[in-house]
Amino acid sequence: MTTDMKPTSDLSRRAILASGAALGLASLATGAQAQTGQPTAATAGTRQLGSLEVSPIGLGCMAMAPGFYNPPPARDEMVRLIRDTHDMGVTFYDTAEIYGPFISEEIVGEALEPIRDEVVLASKFGFSFNANGGYAGRNSQPDHIKQAVEGILGRLRTDRIDLLYLHRMDPNVPIADIAGAVGDLIAEGKVREFGVSEVNPETLRGAHAVTPVAAVQSEYSLLERLPEVAMLDTCAELGVGFVPWGPTMRGLLADNMNEYTRFASQDRRANVPFFAPEALETNMAVVALARDWAQRKDATPVQIALAWVLAQRDFIVPIPGTTKWPHMRENWGATEVSFTGEELAEFRTALEALPVAGNRPDSKARENE
Repeated sequence: MTTDMKPTSDLSRRAILASGAALGLASLATGAQAQTGQPTAATAGTRQLGSLEVSPIGLGCMAMAPGFYNPPPARDEMVRLIRDTHDMGVTFYDTAEIYGPFISEEIVGEALEPIRDEVVLASKFGFSFNANGGYAGRNSQPDHIKQAVEGILGRLRTDRIDLLYLHRMDPNVPIADIAGAVGDLIAEGKVREFGVSEVNPETLRGAHAVTPVAAVQSEYSLLERLPEVAMLDTCAELGVGFVPWGPTMRGLLADNMNEYTRFASQDRRANVPFFAPEALETNMAVVALARDWAQRKDATPVQIALAWVLAQRDFIVPIPGTTKWPHMRENWGATEVSFTGEELAEFRTALEALPVAGNRPDSKARENE
């Protein structure tokens, strides 16, 4: 990536990262509770996804495989990073067979094998791969799911997957058949909980009616708020957790870019609508809002972005991805940032007054990705 760096908030960010401040957890008001100022229902610094008790912020491990945002990181460094995050307090790790393919799972498996019983492992199925390991289309046929799980178990070096997601809906397989196959795997002890990713509320209901769903994973951030149209309320109704990916908008909310930032062709952000030149110019206003609140809260913009997501509902567990220790430490510091109900209302009013470019229209809330 080539970018013109913005100095704004850089000194504050470095000061917070260098301060060594305690990483204790603060009470966060949920969206439903914000109006009354009640604290979150989560206790002991954890949140619940079905039967799984997890840290309030997890670690997304997609970018540890090559082909995403950065040059391929060194495998031994990623193994060490994952173990260090556990020492910090992280207990929830997210990967998928398609990341690499398979490379991210292999790294996660190696890193967590010595502490397997102390963590919650999530992975995803839903694709076929050719003889060379290349992507060969969506495939959630029940027999293929069970075959895929055997590969996932081997790469993760474990005898069970704590949270197994349908990564993307296969239009050729009814959701009841997919949920039933995962239910069989739960009965066999190979899977503990079922999740779905980037589905609409109707598909979630169909899955949940067959095999209880513990979590929905979808993009959610200050910039991409599509889950607020229907999914978050559906999760609340059904008692399903919500796991946002991209909660810092692929680093945009870290406030180290500006409207002149451009990306190398191999960086996935080069093809993401939020990062198109004209969109960046519009979206920097949201970054500025996060920066203003960071100054108010003695935090960093990325911590504000994560704390805001956490504060919307007490069943939300964001999984920001990173390959760098300082960024992970900064992400974890979001657990120290709290909002009152009045502050959340003020923030929401300001946020909704700002235009956003590159996000999905509300109509997409009723579609499977």
